[in-house]
This record gives sequence, structure tokens and C-alpha cells, in this order.
Amino acid sequence: MKTIAAIVILSALAAAYELPSLRKDGRRKEIWAFSLLLLFGAGLATAQSLNVRLPNPMEWVVAIFGPASGWLDAVLS
Repeated sequence: MKTIAAIVILSALAAAYELPSLRKDGRRKEIWAFSLLLLFGAGLATAQSLNVRLPNPMEWVVAIFGPASGWLDAVLS
């Protein structure tokens, strides 16, 4: 529970530091991007602190490029 509280506090501090300057400059797209990425990162950190099994992105890369690698090896051999 302390870990989740720390994630929320650090996310709030990051938002409090960044958002005022973005609002002052009128950067709406950057505000949306920052907010979505911060929310996504905080959600992943919270899930990891709760020991939820998260997918490894490298597994997706191997699944996509694995067949192409085999084909390329066959062509170049």
C-alpha cells in the first residue's frame, strides 16, 4: 500500500511541476501527451507493485520478426 501511495504522490508531484508551464504556454497537445503517458506509467507501476503479470514487449518483437529472421536466413544461405 505504501508503494501505491508513493506512486500517486510522485505522479502528482511530476504533474504539479510540468503542467503549469505547459498551460502557460498554451500547449494543449503536450498536456494531453504528458497526462496520458503519466497515467499509463503510473498504472503500469501500480500493476507491477501489485505483482500483476505484465507482458514482456520483447516477446511481441520476437513473434513478429522471428519468422522474417528464419526466412532471411534461408534466403541468404
